[in-house]
Amino acid sequence: MFQTTDFRKGLKIELEKKVYQIVDFQHVNPGKGSAFVRTRLKNLETGQVLEKTFKAGVDTADKPDLEDKEMEFMYGDHEGFHFMDQTSYETITLGENYVGDAKNYLIEGIRINILYHNEKPIAIDLPNFVSLKVKQTDPGLKGDTASGGNKKAIMETDLQVNVPLFIKEGEVLKIDSRTGDYVERVKN
Repeated sequence: MFQTTDFRKGLKIELEKKVYQIVDFQHVNPGKGSAFVRTRLKNLETGQVLEKTFKAGVDTADKPDLEDKEMEFMYGDHEGFHFMDQTSYETITLGENYVGDAKNYLIEGIRINILYHNEKPIAIDLPNFVSLKVKQTDPGLKGDTASGGNKKAIMETDLQVNVPLFIKEGEVLKIDSRTGDYVERVKN
């Protein structure tokens, strides 16, 4: 059991048999009445964000039965996305509705963590930065500099990213998987 004093950003708790991650929290001690903790919780299965208030020192939240497994992405096809467990070499297939936006960062051989709750996968934890190859972009013009504007580039996973004008097709770029933003070119 977690007490309200244990709450922090990123903590995973279980409420009504569902796993939530604390996105934000605030301890409030009003002048009149008892203290409480206002939280914003993200459902790890659906992605839904909700706000919930807990009475400080009174309410508790359950510890979820979670297991983190390191998996390697093998390939995606019409059946879904195929991953291999790095310890047991067992393969699992997850549907597109489950993988969601993470599909834009999955390239063959990438290692990710899949979070399991009661032996059922509920969340994909991508690395913060992923290296992706530029599949298509407009050619750069003479005089384009790093301080110039931006253009659209389509990566190998069909992710669209705003990149500087000097980026060419075939280059490998470091992309922030949390925001989908260009970070830098990857040196060969």
